[in-house]
Amino acid sequence: MNWKVLEHRDQIDEIKEASHNKLQLIFKHSTRCIISKMALKNFENDFLLHDAIDAYYLDLISYRNISNEIADTFAVEHQSPQILLIKDGVAVYGASHESIDANVLMKLF
Repeated sequence: MNWKVLEHRDQIDEIKEASHNKLQLIFKHSTRCIISKMALKNFENDFLLHDAIDAYYLDLISYRNISNEIADTFAVEHQSPQILLIKDGVAVYGASHESIDANVLMKLF
């Protein structure tokens, strides 16, 4: 999977802006959590829409402040692991923990 690393606050604004032209995905990952590691691995194995979506990876242990900013910006509750699909500047889909499923996400297209 060709992740873009999310590590700067200004990238959130870039994601919002880019979402008017192309869907944006944020995967919030806890590097200390086995559930998060499993969710990430399963998502990467099943995700087939690489060209249709810009995918961002956030290490929320290292960048908790950015994770909090994402929750505020997109009006979602912080969870880990968590995926958010951003379209036209808003979160149009979100899932966390065992609900993270690339196959469900792909059905939204």
